[in-house]
Amino acid sequence: MKTWFITGASRGFGARIARLALKRGDNVAATARERDSVIQALGTHPNLLALPLDVTDEGQARTAVAAATDRFGRIDVLLNNAGFGLLGAVEEATGEEVERLYRTNVFGLLGMTRAVLPVMRAQRSGRILNISSIGGYCAGPGLGIYCSTKFAVEGLSEALYHELAPLGIHVTVVEPGYFRTDFLDASSLSVSTAAIADYSQTAGTVVTVAAGLNHVQPGDPDKLAQVLVAFADVPNPPVRLPLGSDTVAAIEAKHASDAAILAEWRDLSVSTDFAADPAG
Repeated sequence: MKTWFITGASRGFGARIARLALKRGDNVAATARERDSVIQALGTHPNLLALPLDVTDEGQARTAVAAATDRFGRIDVLLNNAGFGLLGAVEEATGEEVERLYRTNVFGLLGMTRAVLPVMRAQRSGRILNISSIGGYCAGPGLGIYCSTKFAVEGLSEALYHELAPLGIHVTVVEPGYFRTDFLDASSLSVSTAAIADYSQTAGTVVTVAAGLNHVQPGDPDKLAQVLVAFADVPNPPVRLPLGSDTVAAIEAKHASDAAILAEWRDLSVSTDFAADPAG
C-alpha cells in the first residue's frame, strides 16, 4: 500500500489517478481549491482524505501535508498535477497573466515539493511525479508563456532528480502530449486578453487550432492514469517520461533539429574557449 498526495485531484489526470490508486487499495490525500469538488469527483472512501489546497499558498501546502501524514503516517508519492495553460503571443500576455500562471505552475509546484520533502527525507524513500507537457520540451507560437513555466518544471525536476537520488527519493517529470481531457476548456486554458494583429498568422492560428482540437486529442487519459499508477512501483524510474505519440515525435524532431545546429555551427561554438597553451 502506498500513500499518494495529489494536487488538482478534482478532475482530469488527477481525479483519474486518484480513483485508480484508491481502487488498488492505496491511500490518497486528494486536494483541490475547493474540498467539495474532490468529494464530488471521487465520492467517499475509507482510504481517501479530501483536503482544500491552493498550491500558491505555501502555508496551506504545509498544513495539508501535516494533515496527510497525521492520517496516513507517510507520503510515498507526490503527484504535482495542479496547473493551467495560457494561449497568446508572448507580447500579448499581460504581466498579471504571466504572474498568475507562474504562481500556480512553477511556484505552486515548488512550494508543494518543499512541503513534502521533509517527510520523504525522514522516510529515506518516496517519489515525486511532476506533470509537465510536450510544451516543456518544445516551445511554439501561441504557447510561449505556458511553455516557459513547463521548461522551469523540467529544470527543477532534473536538479531534484540528482539531489534526491542519494536519499532514496526518485523524481520524474511527466511529459504528456495532447490528451482528451478538459485542459483545452476555458476552465483550464486562458486566452490572453490582448490581441495584436501582427501575430494573427502565428499565435493567432494556434488559438484557433486549439479550439478545434478540444475533445478530439489523440491521447487517452485513462491509459495515462493506468501508466502512472503502475509507474509508481517502477524500481528505477527515469528522470523524464514522455507520454503520447505526439510527444515522442516532437522530441525526436527537436533532437534532429538540435543535431543539425551543432553540425552547422560546431566550429563557431567551440571557438570561444581559451587557446590551448602550446607549452602544454
